[in-house]
Amino acid sequence: MKTLEVKTSSATYPVYIGDGIRQNILDLITSTGCSFTKLLIITDSTVDAIYGEEMVQLLKQKWSVQKVVVPNGEQSKSFAQFEYIHTKAIQFQLDRSSCVIALGGGVIGDLAGFAAATYMRGIDFIQIPTTLLAHDSAVGGKTGINHPLGKNLIGAFHQPRTVIYDTSMLETLSQIELRSGFAEVIKHALISSEDFLSELMTIRSLKELSKDELSHILYQGIQVKASIVQEDEKEQGVRAFLNLGHTLGHAIEAEYGYGAITHGDAIAIGMQFALYVSEKQLGLSLNRSDMKEWMKELGFPVQVTQDISTKTFVDRMIGDKKARGGHVQFVLLKQVGDVTLQSFTKEELHYWLEEWKREDGCL
Repeated sequence: MKTLEVKTSSATYPVYIGDGIRQNILDLITSTGCSFTKLLIITDSTVDAIYGEEMVQLLKQKWSVQKVVVPNGEQSKSFAQFEYIHTKAIQFQLDRSSCVIALGGGVIGDLAGFAAATYMRGIDFIQIPTTLLAHDSAVGGKTGINHPLGKNLIGAFHQPRTVIYDTSMLETLSQIELRSGFAEVIKHALISSEDFLSELMTIRSLKELSKDELSHILYQGIQVKASIVQEDEKEQGVRAFLNLGHTLGHAIEAEYGYGAITHGDAIAIGMQFALYVSEKQLGLSLNRSDMKEWMKELGFPVQVTQDISTKTFVDRMIGDKKARGGHVQFVLLKQVGDVTLQSFTKEELHYWLEEWKREDGCL
């Protein structure tokens, strides 16, 4: 088992990574030093079918446990499911010494974390990620739900008490889910170091990744995330670098319809656009063609569809929570590992999207 420590201005907590470590969950939770009165597991229908009952049986050896199951998918990051969880928490009589267990991927982590952040003005929660994508979202304390007009517009910063990452749970992921998570690993490499990116680009098939290789890239990705969060917990500065590819990516998710495209696939397209602008504006010397072909080989989409107008995407981006005064803060690369923020007007965004679509083509 590998252990990382995440230090922020509001909390310090461990991230445990290892094969089969959920079997030691009682000891891992006890090591937090908290005396919890009750545990409320929040999971989705897919994860519940595989791990739900096992997790209840493990935890009930020490605590009073209840479970809330929401539908699988991005659609569950909604006001309706948020209220449903609060209703169940009240009925179960959770108190200020209770703890929420987020058992699932990024959607569950965001939803359960936001429920924990707002129940009785904030109770503890623990992240038990079950997807590769959640290696990014489980660390750092961002929680929230979606609004029909934008992704993650309603939320709070609420750090978990601990993160327990059992890599054996990744064995049940589909290739689409694995690819979605790998997009965030690529992002971490682009904003951190050429060595990490070069190492990733030797991977030609996600199907062939071994457990050891998965654990290794997870550890590296979380290290990048943890170091940035430690420096800037509330996204007042460098934490914004973690949004590489996300501005257009979130617009794609919202416009295609939540669940119609995975988060990772949307971010992959967003990164292609960010790399294009970085090359044209800042002289990024990365071989963008090789990068594009590699990502296509792994199964990622790399272009937007033709039937959605540039204006539609721009309007979505202007409405993003990262926009300021009608300008959008875009994450760009001077070089791999050398990140900067650049502000674009609506007109400038429209121009660059049109140029990118013209040069790189659309699906």
